[in-house]
Amino acid sequence: MIQITPQMKIFVCIAPIDFRHGMDRLKEYCKTKLREDPYSGALFVFKNKLNCSLKILAYDGEAFWLCQRRLSAGKMTYWPNDRMITAKELQVLIMNGNPTTSKFSDDWKKLI
Repeated sequence: MIQITPQMKIFVCIAPIDFRHGMDRLKEYCKTKLREDPYSGALFVFKNKLNCSLKILAYDGEAFWLCQRRLSAGKMTYWPNDRMITAKELQVLIMNGNPTTSKFSDDWKKLI
């Protein structure tokens, strides 16, 4: 299981990709197109051309994880325009919600 924490860097691929691509192709895509290191521990989020499924590529320090979520009906209602999103936004996105209209609790504040 991969825990999504507020400290994580989460990169989103804006353009849809071919979901026949496996881990190795997605790693190369991260390096060449997103210009990010897939071994950095960041999460990389992709959507398919039909807009009904998303994949998350993650490296845990030992091996890669490739997670996929496919809607049983319909299409995703929202996809980010920004290349980076927060952990809260990813959690809403995974549930097929719109992070721009969702209400979040405040982030933890540092003690003074």
